[in-house]
Amino acid sequence: MLRRIIDCFQINCAVSIKLNFVVFILAALFLISPGSSLDAQDMRVIRIGAGPTGATDFPFGGLIANAISNPPGSRECEKGGNCGVPGLIAVAQTTIDAVENLKAISRGDMEMALSQADVTAWAYRGTAAFQNQPPLDNLRVLARLYPESVHLVVREGSPIKSVLDLRGRTVSMGVRDSGTSATARLILSAYGVKWNSVRMKSYGFAQSTEALANESIDAFFMVSGAPVLALEDFATRVSISLVPINGPTAEKLTQIFPYYTLGTIPSGTYGNHSVIQTVDVGSVLVARDDMNSDLAYGIVRAIWHERNVSLFRGGHPRGKLMDKSLAARDIGVPVLAGADRYYIENKLMDPPLASPNSYPVKGSVIVPAVPIKKASISFRTGSRP
Repeated sequence: MLRRIIDCFQINCAVSIKLNFVVFILAALFLISPGSSLDAQDMRVIRIGAGPTGATDFPFGGLIANAISNPPGSRECEKGGNCGVPGLIAVAQTTIDAVENLKAISRGDMEMALSQADVTAWAYRGTAAFQNQPPLDNLRVLARLYPESVHLVVREGSPIKSVLDLRGRTVSMGVRDSGTSATARLILSAYGVKWNSVRMKSYGFAQSTEALANESIDAFFMVSGAPVLALEDFATRVSISLVPINGPTAEKLTQIFPYYTLGTIPSGTYGNHSVIQTVDVGSVLVARDDMNSDLAYGIVRAIWHERNVSLFRGGHPRGKLMDKSLAARDIGVPVLAGADRYYIENKLMDPPLASPNSYPVKGSVIVPAVPIKKASISFRTGSRP
């Protein structure tokens, strides 16, 4: 039984929910089996906060766990085994959202988590959505993985054709104090839509879709990598459209904030719609500053191993958008010690500067790949609902 489970890792057969079950069984067998020749001290189990099951981060969390795991007794990478960190077993766990992931990492409740790059930067600095909270300055970035899309969802035939049309409408912004809520409010502010001109609702995804279906709201925001499984399912039951987030304002956002880029949602992703222009935000893998530097090095090396890149590309459409050249892109949060060593060795990040003009951060010193410009967009506009 033990060998069958190890073999499962070696052929990449366990992701997301199935992966969680396998790893827990594997860990238990190693720890309680008196007949095992493998020393439990050689094994390390880490947890990855991967968001709600219907969002893209959750299956991606499973793919990451699979890529970086290499349980004791496994075949070596060169012999067809997993190309993960020797002795490591990673578990992808369902969590509430990006904000809760960051708080859990900061407290030490889990070892790694996926989060939106913008929310991570705000949490680290104690600004924007986190301006009344202590900075989570022990957060560190392991890698930027793939772009998540800002979805603005309406019913098919809706008169809402742009962000400006949200004035006077009832809109679900996501759960209060969530990552989606914070990003949605910034989008409104950027387009000059005052918060008090919109009837905001703090609904989660399930409540948002139900409310849109029964027409008690006019639109809802969602931030996740397209295609989002839960939204695909909803689109089979209710005809929906997506509102573009584009134009000079979107371009300005990407110029001001290093964590935003211009993106598209492919035509037909959620039914009968054309290509939708929108704003993307990077999905980043985050850990605490006290993670062992050799472990951090091994994790990022495993993620970007050529065989694991194929795993990501085959596991989800967003995996095809993973770009190693952007993995260490500066978002205003330091790259974790150990991970930075990998990126410097592979010329994906500049080495530290001895000059006093080097980019100052707590922990390892990094040189930003994209200079952070002073924001000219106010985050808070109008009253908070």
